[in-house]
Amino acid sequence: MAQQELKRDLKNRHVQLIAIGGTIGTGLFLGSGKAIQLAGPSIIFAYLIVGIAVFFVMRALGELLLSKAGYQSFTDIAEDYLGSRAAFVTGWTYWFCWIMVAMADVIAVGVYVQYWFDIPQWVPAIISLIILLGLNLLTVKLFGELEFWFALIKVITIVVLIGIGVILLVMGFKTDAGTVSVQNLWEHGGLFPNGISGFLLSFQMVVFAYVGVELVGVSAAETSNPEKNIPSAINKIPVRILFFYVGALIILLCVNPWTELNATESPFVKTFSLVGIPVAAGIINFVVLTSAASACNSGLFSTSRILFNLSKNEQAPSNFAKLNKNYVPSNALLTSTLVVSVGALLSKLIPAQAFGIVTTISAICFIWVWGVILLCHIKYKKTQPKLQAKSTFKAPFTPFINYAVLTLFAIVLIIMMVAEETRPALLLTPLWFVLLFILYSNRRKKDKDSKLSA
Repeated sequence: MAQQELKRDLKNRHVQLIAIGGTIGTGLFLGSGKAIQLAGPSIIFAYLIVGIAVFFVMRALGELLLSKAGYQSFTDIAEDYLGSRAAFVTGWTYWFCWIMVAMADVIAVGVYVQYWFDIPQWVPAIISLIILLGLNLLTVKLFGELEFWFALIKVITIVVLIGIGVILLVMGFKTDAGTVSVQNLWEHGGLFPNGISGFLLSFQMVVFAYVGVELVGVSAAETSNPEKNIPSAINKIPVRILFFYVGALIILLCVNPWTELNATESPFVKTFSLVGIPVAAGIINFVVLTSAASACNSGLFSTSRILFNLSKNEQAPSNFAKLNKNYVPSNALLTSTLVVSVGALLSKLIPAQAFGIVTTISAICFIWVWGVILLCHIKYKKTQPKLQAKSTFKAPFTPFINYAVLTLFAIVLIIMMVAEETRPALLLTPLWFVLLFILYSNRRKKDKDSKLSA
């Protein structure tokens, strides 16, 4: 008989690095180039604003997860506070946006491998997917180990970048783009060279850069000591945001005037090239390769756990709740991998705008998920005084901060509607939610009919 409970095999260092890995990915290494072109140096403020908002979302999620021992993800929370419809839509939406992110990243693996080997990009894409599937099928502890080392590579890269940048600043180093100086932040059109409009238009990519931070919540069911590990991981998010995002971007813009950066090129590659490291491009290509593999690995993990929880809540086929001998939801994992592989094979036919469309839809879906967390937390505060009295990890400034962050998310959606590049994806995304509401209604109708016939 299949085991029905996930095994708590993730240690504190796994959860900490999953949290770091979730907040450092394609959005920072590749997407920041486009965001910088839109906003100029003011991109620093955009990352700071969205980072603060995400931190309060995570504090709300942490308090909710620890308020009840049976919670395994935020879909369970949505079930309790917003009802089964909200849990159904949120769970499948979270699965959908991570599937899309995983599709993009597994194709990116193929592109990065082509830097060294002249082979069709779908070959390394499929090979990497098979390897990640095999590793994920073994144990959750192995997933934790993979993410630990993947995240460590990202961390080392950014630490080295910041360290080199500081040295160059002190030296007043001269590059082909000019002298490395903090004055580069405002000497090329000011902090807001493209005005407030450019600053606001960058928010879509900035939101995408933070997707995955909630993985610490998805992994809650499989951490050995959630009461200690989850608060620890969440409370360190502000430091990570200040260092890995704000700190890295300040250094990038001190070394490179923003006018020298290309929207289609990683600013990290550009910086190492300007410094004069001969193998800079190869080093960064390896880093973004592992970053893409890490994001795909996280995608397979999260989507399989979401299907597991949907199945346990009778909102997905029952076989998704079955675990293998290693306590891994193998059927759910295989299904998610199969969907991602289809996307990998078809991605050759997607036009050049694909990355923008995928990131926009992903950002919209994650805004939905984060919004549901905040709404659940508001209701928790109103209806659960006894649980709050026992809580040792309380989110600050509620409910004011919940409404403030929800307002920010609404503003980001309005910006996406105004911007020509993101408007098509924004108009298409509601079709996904309409489909889910129809599926939910049909499922409820079938359940009622089966009860009446019985």
